[in-house]
Amino acid sequence: QVQLVESGGGLVQPGGSLRLSCAASGTSSYVMGWYRQAPGKQRELVASISRVGSTNYADSVKGRFTISRDNAKNTWYLQMNNLKPEDTANYSCNAVPAKSPYWGQGTQVTVSS
Repeated sequence: QVQLVESGGGLVQPGGSLRLSCAASGTSSYVMGWYRQAPGKQRELVASISRVGSTNYADSVKGRFTISRDNAKNTWYLQMNNLKPEDTANYSCNAVPAKSPYWGQGTQVTVSS
């Protein structure tokens, strides 16, 4: 049974930073990603990383977000710097492409002064 548990969200002021973590069990998908969904908007893939470390980012977060993974710990991270109000969303991790049974609760990120 696959379980993905996200953590690290919170309330931060514009320009601040947060580091999200995704602890995985039961899966060793080659490509993992961080997705986000803001109220009233579709879920979007913001960053992905392959098992060998190749990364991709949505244009909206390039230069501000960094995805990384620790294969030994089966954990993925999203370092988010220079956060903007438009980054406010629920962030979830999943395989790429996403697999429905993998969705967890996500972690809320709110960027506000």
